[in-house]
Formats: sequence, structure tokens, C-alpha cells
Amino acid sequence: MKFALTEYIETVMASAAYEKLEDETYAGRIPKCKGVIAFGKSLKQCEDELRSTLEDWILVGLKLGHKLPVINGINLNKDVKRVALASL
Repeated sequence: MKFALTEYIETVMASAAYEKLEDETYAGRIPKCKGVIAFGKSLKQCEDELRSTLEDWILVGLKLGHKLPVINGINLNKDVKRVALASL
């Protein structure tokens, strides 16, 4: 069983675009997630940085109430019903 957030991140990362730059480093971006870009000395380092940037982007977006893109039917924008622990 996968969690929605894990599946969301994996699906978004599969759509990442990478480019080798003139200085032999790499740039990565996620077109569906505006502003999510990262750089690295190697492709692996760039991918790791991009994943970390994406995770931060999601967390900040959720905290600030930004509308995140629905990816593969996964909607992280749904309101979470909060219930007092005493009522459980």
C-alpha cells in the first residue's frame, strides 16, 4: 500500500526533465510544479536535490494553502477533517 504523498512524489519525479549544462553540471525541473528546479554536479545529485526541493515545495504549499497540481488523480488539496483526540 502506497501513501498518497509518496505516490504523488514518485509520479511527479517521473516527469522531471534534466539537462546537462555547459559546465558539465546538471539542471533539473518539474514542468507541472512551477518553480521546482535544482542543480547538481552529477545527474544523481541533481535528482536528489530536485526530490528534496519538490518535497519542500509541497510542504510549504500545503502549509500556506497554495493549490497544488492534481497529479495522476492524486489531489493533495483536499481539506483534512480534524477531530479532537478526546473524541476518538
